[in-house]
Amino acid sequence: MSTPITVAYGDGIGPEIMEAVLLILCEAGAKISVNIIEIGKLVYNKKWSHGISPSGWESIKGTKILLKSPITTPQGKGHKSLNVALRRSLGLYANVRPCISYHPIIENKFGKFDIIIIRENEEDVYTGIEYRLTGDSYQCTKIVTRSGSEKICKYAFEYAKKHNRKKVTCLTKDNIMKMTDGTFRAAFDRIAKKYQDIKAEHYIVDIGMARVATEPENFDVIVTGNLYGDILSDIVAQISGSIGLVASSNIGSEYAMFEAIHGSAPDIAGKNIANPSGLLNAAVNMLIYISQVDTAKLIYDAWLRTLEDGIHTVDLYKREKSKQKVGTKEFAEAIVGNLGRKPNTLPEFMVSSDSDNSKASETQDYYEQNYKVRELVGSDITLAWDKSADFDRLIKLFELSNLKVIAIYSKGLAIWPGSSKSLSDQVTCRFIVNNERRTITNGDINNLLIRLEENSFDVVRMDKLYLYDRKEGFFV
Repeated sequence: MSTPITVAYGDGIGPEIMEAVLLILCEAGAKISVNIIEIGKLVYNKKWSHGISPSGWESIKGTKILLKSPITTPQGKGHKSLNVALRRSLGLYANVRPCISYHPIIENKFGKFDIIIIRENEEDVYTGIEYRLTGDSYQCTKIVTRSGSEKICKYAFEYAKKHNRKKVTCLTKDNIMKMTDGTFRAAFDRIAKKYQDIKAEHYIVDIGMARVATEPENFDVIVTGNLYGDILSDIVAQISGSIGLVASSNIGSEYAMFEAIHGSAPDIAGKNIANPSGLLNAAVNMLIYISQVDTAKLIYDAWLRTLEDGIHTVDLYKREKSKQKVGTKEFAEAIVGNLGRKPNTLPEFMVSSDSDNSKASETQDYYEQNYKVRELVGSDITLAWDKSADFDRLIKLFELSNLKVIAIYSKGLAIWPGSSKSLSDQVTCRFIVNNERRTITNGDINNLLIRLEENSFDVVRMDKLYLYDRKEGFFV
């Protein structure tokens, strides 16, 4: 029985590499039925702001699987990222990117390595929640949830278990971002205790990335947040020898998307010189996901054998090592000719038939309240501010109120009490309940905002301050 999939040809080189990949899938006997949709530049031009039409969404939600070529997102306002829209709308919380060295066939500086980068895909600063608060200041919100962190960390350990991986490494910046990255690190530590057969380690992200870039052979599976994972995966793809070979899987509890990581390369579109390998590897990952592992192995081994035979597209061709420079179509035909043959030098396909990723629903959201008492004790109020002004009027205004100003910050630096001036045209005032009352109400905060407005203070942001079981839920 065939598995229905949605296929998007994309922009630039997208159509020609997709044709090459579909040829290989067909000749290898993949049991799929294809529904083609239009995405990208042409759809943007039809005023669909995310680059996909309602019928495209309908197809994806019907098949639940998308094999996608790269697209071109037009420059300028009004055009939104299709990938971000797909990840959010379909709940694709795990971005899985295998970064494999094909040394010595494709040379690199580090020899052989095989790293799986698993990136949280829905949170962090990539939610796109940004504001301009004043003339000088802009703000980007970093969202990290305990449930989302546990979900991606569990996915990483489950992936390692299913694929016989020995170690999972976590990268965060929890020495600085103690609450957000600290939550991710704590989730990793909790989940790791349930997988005693898999080694778990943690690095601060800067030294961790440096070590991955200089000694990649010492890493196996890496799990990290959205921003760090985006940066790291491109670094590792580049040091592997060619970013054009790398694929990405976006996995959710119900849907999945598979794509190459390279762009649409419009400058070489239609010239029959693009390398379809990245998209082909995406298709191999898709076959594993839909439990057609034998077909995935057949294709992957044939692809490796073609590389070993020295049949290369222009991006990989080297006169001293390659035997034949071929175009996109000819490369695909060479892979078809090698179906059934195994590589001689490169490690052949080693995924077992029970290693599919289709059980991602096992790691669906599970949130349990981890505190007994939550108390509202204050508010951080951000004000537009004249950098030359002093704070006397503001301080005196609230001397006798339920909420008193205990500190004033500029870009996180305490500038009052003290004599420092604001570093920008905004300041954040910390109002905390006075000693006679342990907690306050939302009404107290509303009254605070009204009083500020009545006295001509321009409030541009408000954050409530809570204690969770008497522990601060805010920076101190």
